Amino acid sequence: MRERRAFQNARRAREFEGFVAGAAGRLLHAATLLTAEPPNANPRARRLLTLALAHTYASWDRLRGEDPYDRARQQLAVRFARGAWHQYGALGRSRPSPSGVGAGSVAVLARLTPQERLVLVLRMYEGVAEEQTAALLGLPVERVRAICARAMTTLLHPPRGPAPTMAKVVPS
Repeated sequence: MRERRAFQNARRAREFEGFVAGAAGRLLHAATLLTAEPPNANPRARRLLTLALAHTYASWDRLRGEDPYDRARQQLAVRFARGAWHQYGALGRSRPSPSGVGAGSVAVLARLTPQERLVLVLRMYEGVAEEQTAALLGLPVERVRAICARAMTTLLHPPRGPAPTMAKVVPS
């Protein structure tokens, strides 16, 4: 009996290791987008991924045909939403400051609220349907659509800074 249990545990560990080898990179990238941290300095994203993978491993035997990637992505989203809720008071009420964030897409994503980032990453990066995103977040589909549209508008039409000053040219 012990041998059988040991064999099952070894098989489970191999299956999970194979899953992590194939999916961890994409999940880490999604977590990094959610946290708006630079890719080379992303401790919050790595912690988020570790917790999501730990939960997925704990429920590995109960997946029964369910896609483990979907389960891990769901845990990533739920844990990010909970963390953002506690960190910012309420998901989406305040915007984190983009200062200290690396250049490129990370700085752009830092302008979004955590809720906007979550919806945008699920919808645009992960390709999750509006209905599934709404069910995952406990929101009406229309609300998900509005949040996604607002986030896209913020990304495509960033606020402009002050107009540049024209230097006076003195004729010589």
